[in-house]
Amino acid sequence: MKARWIKKGLAVAALTVAAIAAFGFLVMDLWNWLAPEVFGLHTIGFWQALGLLILSKILFGGFHGKPGGHWRHRMSERWQRMTPEEREKFREGIFSRCGHSRVAGEKV
Repeated sequence: MKARWIKKGLAVAALTVAAIAAFGFLVMDLWNWLAPEVFGLHTIGFWQALGLLILSKILFGGFHGKPGGHWRHRMSERWQRMTPEEREKFREGIFSRCGHSRVAGEKV
């Protein structure tokens, strides 16, 4: 049983390394194809491309848990504070915006 998990862990690690390498080469190729011609910049190597990926993640994506995790947590707190009437009104508003109609008393 333990050996199976070790194999799965190694497979996930190998796929992660392969994906990072693929993204690095993709960024490097796109940069070297576009940036020198369009902006007159120098070409970059693989490690510089990985550095750009990390920098863009820090500047634009951040390093937080799951995507949308903070939003979900805030929404969950708001939902818990709502009365049953407020929840029903919220549901009806969401369904009406999405183009769905609900039958009164229908469970979601």
